[in-house]
Amino acid sequence: MCGITGWVDYERDLRQARGTAQAMVDTMACRGPDAEGLWLSPHAAMGHRRLAIIDIEGGRQPMINEEDGRERAILSYSGEAYNFHELRAELRQRGHRFRTESDTEVVLEAYMEWGEDFATHLNGMYALAIWDTRTEELLLVRDRMGIKPLYYYPTPSGVLFGSEPKAILANPLAQRVVDADGLRELLAFVKTPENGVFRGMYEVRPGQIVRIRREGVSKRRYWRLEAREHTDDIPTTVRNVRELLDDIVARQLISDVPLCTLLSGGLDSSAVTALAARALEGTGKVRSFSVDFTGYTENFQPDEMRDTPDTPYVHDLVRHVGSDHTDIVLNSADLMDPAVRDAVLRARDLPIGIGDMDTSLYLLFKAIRGHSTVALSGESADEVFGGYKWFHDPEAVNAGTFPWLAGVGLAGHSARGGFMPDDLLRKLDIPAYRADRYQQALAEVPRLPGETGLERRMREISYLHLTRFVQILLDRKDRMSMAVGLEVRVPFCDHRLVEYVFNAPWRMKTFDGREKSLLRAAAGDVLPVSVRDRLKSPYPSTQDPTYEEALRLEVTRLLGSGDFAAASLVDTDKVRAIIDEPLGTMSLQGPRSSLEGLLQFNTWLEDYGTRIVV
Repeated sequence: MCGITGWVDYERDLRQARGTAQAMVDTMACRGPDAEGLWLSPHAAMGHRRLAIIDIEGGRQPMINEEDGRERAILSYSGEAYNFHELRAELRQRGHRFRTESDTEVVLEAYMEWGEDFATHLNGMYALAIWDTRTEELLLVRDRMGIKPLYYYPTPSGVLFGSEPKAILANPLAQRVVDADGLRELLAFVKTPENGVFRGMYEVRPGQIVRIRREGVSKRRYWRLEAREHTDDIPTTVRNVRELLDDIVARQLISDVPLCTLLSGGLDSSAVTALAARALEGTGKVRSFSVDFTGYTENFQPDEMRDTPDTPYVHDLVRHVGSDHTDIVLNSADLMDPAVRDAVLRARDLPIGIGDMDTSLYLLFKAIRGHSTVALSGESADEVFGGYKWFHDPEAVNAGTFPWLAGVGLAGHSARGGFMPDDLLRKLDIPAYRADRYQQALAEVPRLPGETGLERRMREISYLHLTRFVQILLDRKDRMSMAVGLEVRVPFCDHRLVEYVFNAPWRMKTFDGREKSLLRAAAGDVLPVSVRDRLKSPYPSTQDPTYEEALRLEVTRLLGSGDFAAASLVDTDKVRAIIDEPLGTMSLQGPRSSLEGLLQFNTWLEDYGTRIVV
């Protein structure tokens, strides 16, 4: 995986702006610790930082396509095309010659063969930019599910782009301003497509191509979810899901560097680990890693989201498949380390973190990076197969809002804004913003003629998760992993699987009376019974009361410092009331989240020099 960035300007010679372009590239060093490149021309700068995964020597970027000594197209690419072997064979038959074994060159040659339609030929996760010297046009392309991020910032005479906002913000043309809608997006927990939060910044939508010409910016979708009649019966559907999973996992095990799996002991990550172990039989053991907290299993208390701790189920799976496993055990001091918390915020670029669940994920990935460069994750199976508790809660399903908000009691203001003055919250009117975004999302849902009742509603629920909620989690996974130079692959986001399961009727997705029936049936034979039958349990959060005590102490110190960066956004009476509340476990709208949000907002305003305009 890599970091990409660049700059197009039709009214200046960018060969004279190397320093600024290099500064943009430098911000992506964490995403690509192995190599860097910067290509300059009169009107385009293309930058790259590389994490070498395939063809270590041959995959250097930006990569240039030449003919008779003339540069025709320049590619800066982040991601993996899992079908690059088949594509290379097809392109060779069409007369293309290859100098390397990298998937990067295959992607570039695919563009030379099919033009803008090349994206429809790719299976993988990617965010890429192509500058075509023949037409002086820039293409920005993002994978179908939005696994890899890509942002852009139009200027009066061109555009800035990058894998993360920080690359764009390194250019003086980009203003660090967040207006009312940007602040609403930070607080609403809805992830609006294309919204880059900073004023004037946009995110390339999953499955979208953005074209920049002298005349301006145009956009088109090359992929979106479609409603299709599902005619397979349950046994056939289960068999097809398994065949897809076998193929997907096998493809995503291709790597020229050490690879592992992320294992939580849940159905999703366990299925990926077990299928990977089976695919690797005869070549060695699969390596697996999990996260835990000191004393967590021994002192675990069920909460509103979690019924059981992970570790016993992790170890059941490890014994069952014989993986080479490591538990990464963290304590509250690790989670409160200021350097770690600052690194998490820098990775995010925005104060949208979820407290210790971000910090622990960052530390897990950092520990894994000492052993492996690539990891396979079970992320997104809940969105694809319908695993979250609120999928099965009639009140949440019929709430008339995003079900994850109703499902965890967030129908009011987000906990992220729990420290803000009431007059500011009234002005922002987060409930109205959410309602507008909800209606916008519903208007996009593809439908089958005559589909009614529960089936119609559950298609809507699935669409909301596959286009909104999953983006929140994929963003988190990408930022925390790439902050330490670890590539995380997401088998359940393969578009073939997503398309197929999206169109399976809801009654089929719950045919055994439980959540994720199709996945359990498809992968159950490779899992121990304990894991196969385990109820959904989200990513863990520390229950150590000393962590929350440390948060309260840090906020108390902040308030006592007087004129701090976030002071104008803070109702100190509210915050002091929160500090005085009884200690409790993690809640998305509890005091702990409000304290986390305040600390992160304050650091963000200090470090980024962001100006809030409401």
